[in-house]
Amino acid sequence: MAEFFEILMIVSFGASWPLNVIKSYKARTTKGKSLAFLCLIFFGYIAGITSKLINETYMASFASKWYVLFFYVLNFIMVGADLVLYFRNKKLDKKAENN
Repeated sequence: MAEFFEILMIVSFGASWPLNVIKSYKARTTKGKSLAFLCLIFFGYIAGITSKLINETYMASFASKWYVLFFYVLNFIMVGADLVLYFRNKKLDKKAENN
């Protein structure tokens, strides 16, 4: 049951990331974005994934509970994509300032 609530938490957090990535891609600017916030969330997902990988009880039941780690990794990828877009958009902001 604990895994169910953990999945609900991670899916709830992760539901907004694809929309955020699309918004970042279309906006082509870093205005309104916080690099510190993105890095903190990225680090949080690294910690969550690491916690799963070093948890012996979880790893012993990995074959039947792989989906929990899957959602952590999916969110990690989404936040990573948003970080990449942040740096792309920062370059676009600098380019626009110079013109």
